Amino acid sequence: MQSAFFYISGHGFGHASRQIEIINALGPRLPPDFAIVVRSSAAPRLFERTVRIPFTLIAGDTDTGVVQHDSLRLDEAETVRQAGAFYGSFDAHVVAEAELLRRHDARLVISDAPPLACAAAAYAKVPSVVVSNFTWDWIYEGYAARFMTHASHVLPTIREAYRSAVGGWRLPMHGGFATVPRVEDVPFVARHSRRERTEVLSALGIPEDRALVLASFGGFGVNAFDLSAVDARHDYTILITRWQETAPPPPGVACVDEGRMYALGFRYEDLVAAADVVVTKPGYGIISECIANHTAVLYTSRGHFVEYDVLVAEMPKYLRCAFIDQEALLAGRWRDPLERLLASAPPPQGPRTDGAEVVASKIVEALLSSRSH
Repeated sequence: MQSAFFYISGHGFGHASRQIEIINALGPRLPPDFAIVVRSSAAPRLFERTVRIPFTLIAGDTDTGVVQHDSLRLDEAETVRQAGAFYGSFDAHVVAEAELLRRHDARLVISDAPPLACAAAAYAKVPSVVVSNFTWDWIYEGYAARFMTHASHVLPTIREAYRSAVGGWRLPMHGGFATVPRVEDVPFVARHSRRERTEVLSALGIPEDRALVLASFGGFGVNAFDLSAVDARHDYTILITRWQETAPPPPGVACVDEGRMYALGFRYEDLVAAADVVVTKPGYGIISECIANHTAVLYTSRGHFVEYDVLVAEMPKYLRCAFIDQEALLAGRWRDPLERLLASAPPPQGPRTDGAEVVASKIVEALLSSRSH
């Protein structure tokens, strides 16, 4: 069977969450003789819990992303080392991936945003398209001095790989795409809740009598974070989805078990929509979900990552947001910034968030075109 083949970076949850939305939107539109294949190192549970159509997941590393100690701290030196090793054997990766594409009769490769996907597709004579808000050469340019010293081959290799794509469908809050040909801008791809707030809170046992603050720090979490020190828990309910201690969470903190949540038919975006504020580090996935579900964001810094500046500059157009420095965040001084944020004016723009449907339609058009040739 012919396939649409998705290469999805395992860096964080955002790449996977938005491509899953595209895959789900693709389901009703997909011609019956096409299959969906996903190649990613992202946690399989992300796909198993939320993909609503048949698909094949092939686990494996397709890029190296940025190495992080946790959601707020990254390791530049190790990032450069791992990228240097991966792209040092890039040709071998390309040949192996091209064989995989042939085996699954891939007719279109969608990259978010491993350069390997584009290079392998070109080697296998399959069209590829980059669907993302950034490209990895742009991210790595933020560490240009380290790369020039220790892994000078990485940036040229990545740029040349992206050059072999047939096009790019660029999401908002973007950077990069310098060598991707024929770039088109598309709306936000975002996960929308379809549940009422009271339904979510009641089913998951979350108190309904106080404003809700969701602490969301993705798959990396935050080390040395003492929730008992959060001053806002006396006035707000602080919601978390992981708790590793044997004792229960402190008063004012509610924990939702994600396994139980998904078993009951709820999804993470339902928590985002039910919350008054999400406390997080800026990332495309959580920001787009807050925009789509009209939730405010209290954000902190995340280390030297060039996407951060773009996201921080763009966010105020689309949602209520405010900054809290890491020292105040980790010390638990949340109450004052939360109160100022909730009293702030609504955002000036309400952007389109139907990017999943837009991209899915473009994928179907490309697949049908490939079949006619």
